[in-house]
Amino acid sequence: MDFFDFHHHKKNTENGIYNLNIGETPPDFPYSAGIHPNDIDVNNEKQQFDWLQRILSPNCFAIGECGLDSLVSVDQKTQEDFFLKQILIANEVKRPIIIHCVRKFYEVISFKKKAGQPMIIHGFNKKRRIAEDLLANNFYLSFGKAVLYNLSLQDILKNTPIDKIFLETDNEDFNIKELYQKVSEIKEISLEQLNEQILENLHTIRNG
Repeated sequence: MDFFDFHHHKKNTENGIYNLNIGETPPDFPYSAGIHPNDIDVNNEKQQFDWLQRILSPNCFAIGECGLDSLVSVDQKTQEDFFLKQILIANEVKRPIIIHCVRKFYEVISFKKKAGQPMIIHGFNKKRRIAEDLLANNFYLSFGKAVLYNLSLQDILKNTPIDKIFLETDNEDFNIKELYQKVSEIKEISLEQLNEQILENLHTIRNG
C-alpha cells in the first residue's frame, strides 16, 4: 500500500506533495509552490511573484508554504502583504493553500475570510485550544513526526475529525508508513480506511 506524504522535501518521493524551494524548477510530480515568510525579499518582490506565476503548471497541487512567522526578521505588515497576495493567487488558480505558521495562528485565522480555497496548517504541533479554533474556522491540520511520541498531540489528533487531517514527513527522515500506522491506532481504524480517507480529503481540497 502506498501512503501519501502531504508535505515533504524529498525529490525521490513522488507519492506526495514536494515543497518547491523558491526559484527552483518544478519536478514532474505533485508539488506546492509559494513564498515562505523566511524567503520574502522586498527588493525582489516582483521577481518572486513572477516565478510563482510562471511555475503554476497542472502538477502544482497547492500554493505554499506561505503564511506568518513571528520568529523571522521580516516585519509583520510585509508578511501579511505577501500572504494575502498568495491567497489571491490561490483563489484565481483554484489551488488549496499550505500554511506555515509560527505563533501567529489567530492572525492567520483572520485571513480565512479572504480565501476561496481550502487552507491547511502544515506540521501542526500546538495546543488543543488552537486546534479547536482552527477547526472551527474550517482549516485542515497536517500532522507530522511529533505524533509518534507527543501524547498531547496524539490526544488532539484523536479528537480531530478524520476528514480534516493530512499526514506528512516535512523535512524529517522517517518512513511515512510509521505515521499512518500510529494514526490508525489512535483513530482506531484500519490502515486501509485511513489511507482511503486521506485520499478522499485530497480530492476534496483540490476539487471541492
